[in-house]
Amino acid sequence: MPPTPTTSTTPTAGAAPSRRRSWLTLLLLLALCYAVAAAGALATGDAGSTYAALDRPAWAPPGWLFGPVWTVLYGMIAVAGWLVARRPGPGRRPALVAWGVQLALNALWTPLFFAAEQYGAAFLDIVLLLAAVAATALLCARVDRRVAWLLAPYLLWVGYAAALNLALWLAN
Repeated sequence: MPPTPTTSTTPTAGAAPSRRRSWLTLLLLLALCYAVAAAGALATGDAGSTYAALDRPAWAPPGWLFGPVWTVLYGMIAVAGWLVARRPGPGRRPALVAWGVQLALNALWTPLFFAAEQYGAAFLDIVLLLAAVAATALLCARVDRRVAWLLAPYLLWVGYAAALNLALWLAN
């Protein structure tokens, strides 16, 4: 039967706006994650000098390592949020709420540690961040298992950073 004038012959006619919206969501989440990074950098001034002046444990990484690590992690965090945002289902909303909470806690840590030099408050924040990242990974895994794997390096890095934060707090 030939198509009627109101019937589309293209099976993916509605896919283009949806696909475009999906890519815009990814760009928005990338912008949001890197805005958190930029705000932290602006709020801290010269974090490198502050870090270098601290009494650090022997296992502390060199200051130059943080930028590249966080650049990759923020990209992975954004992609993780995007993978969840584009999947319909009942677990999506709690996973995205957890994703937002962990990003807010992440944004709070840098000004607490470097600008305010409140190492104890920063440690409390990073412990909450560690719990939030773990909860986010678990909730997101219910929506898309790949997200848990994307968040695994972030979880490991935040755990390491929490131990470093504690050591720096106790030594300084």
